[in-house]
Amino acid sequence: MSQFTFKMPDLGEGTVDAEIVAWHTKPGDVVAEDQVIVEVMTDKAAVEVPAPVSGRVLSVTGAPGDKVAVGSPLIVFELSEAAAVPAAAVAAPAAAPVVAATTPAPPRAAVSAAVHPVAPAAAPAAPAAVKGRVMASPANRRLASEAGIDLTTVAGSGPGGRILRADLQGAAPRAADADTADAADTTEIKVIGLRRLIAERMSEAKRTIPHFAYVEEVDVTELESLREHLNHSRPTDAGALSYLPLVVMALTRVLESFPQCNVLYDAARGVLVRHRAMHVGIATQTQDGLKVPVVRNAQSRGLWEMAAEIRRLAERARSNKATREELVGSTITVTSLGKLGGIASTPIINAPEVAIIGLNKAVERPVVVQGAVVVRRIMNLSSSFDHRFVDGYDAAAMIQALKERLEHPATIFIPTVKSS
Repeated sequence: MSQFTFKMPDLGEGTVDAEIVAWHTKPGDVVAEDQVIVEVMTDKAAVEVPAPVSGRVLSVTGAPGDKVAVGSPLIVFELSEAAAVPAAAVAAPAAAPVVAATTPAPPRAAVSAAVHPVAPAAAPAAPAAVKGRVMASPANRRLASEAGIDLTTVAGSGPGGRILRADLQGAAPRAADADTADAADTTEIKVIGLRRLIAERMSEAKRTIPHFAYVEEVDVTELESLREHLNHSRPTDAGALSYLPLVVMALTRVLESFPQCNVLYDAARGVLVRHRAMHVGIATQTQDGLKVPVVRNAQSRGLWEMAAEIRRLAERARSNKATREELVGSTITVTSLGKLGGIASTPIINAPEVAIIGLNKAVERPVVVQGAVVVRRIMNLSSSFDHRFVDGYDAAAMIQALKERLEHPATIFIPTVKSS
């Protein structure tokens, strides 16, 4: 028998480490070549890593949430004499088994008792707790504090009611029971994988980008009429049309006049990279958290093609089948909570982009039109812009231009006429 150490592979684009999300095998298991052994997360996407050889697992490195550097031992296999090691793989000494989880520490009261054992003695019935000033040595006060014991609830058996170490031992089980009861009412969830990545990116975006928020209401009565008409006459293989593809199409028309919003900020070089193509990210809620699949070259797509692509990408994101290429490269993002959209929101910019557009819930309500109160369908647009690079005036002007397109939906299908 021989051993083979498989190291964390280079997952591309400057990746220096990867986070363990979930192991699909454990020491003692026998795996086949190309069987998925572990799921890891880089700062770009989740990756399933297959076994490079067949064999029995001797040890694995890292528990979910741990990061393993590229080139470091990841898993050690025991190979049969007939098994061949891939030529591309480089064998290394077997890594020492890594404990995947630490043993929980005993309750603090139990630790105190173990470190400072006191010989059991036939003690008389414990006197009642003494009211007033508590008498205890500094050492016993410290032990009580570490064990979470309230000295006012402890009856001292020493002279004058002084609390002895044996009295603290008697109180320790009660403290441990309280700790156990509290633990039963709580659940600890380790922040790993996509949720950790979302947390880090959201924190970084909010910390480094001065957000300028702008909310405007849009009368989508005519847009709703068009949507219903198109749904009644849609192709047989097309799904129901939502507002989202119509909004994305309108946005691509508007960005022709506001190219400063179709930009990525390269902070490392201090450069704004303006894109001619419009790659629109569609924020999509999944069981794992928020993902942003990308509709590439949205400016070149027709309505039904746009709707089909948005639907395809959303389904792949929710089923965890989206590729890395489908999840990166957006130049501006649109987010919608659908029926849960609320009145207004303050979406966080999907860095390194400089703008994000949010759709809120569309509802019918009375409004004044030409001096008369009528019922119209109203939807708010909630947007955020990077105020370092998009002035408030330009942000407001862009949303007003988008509002005009949506309120006169025929213009969604008309390219912007550029002045000579």
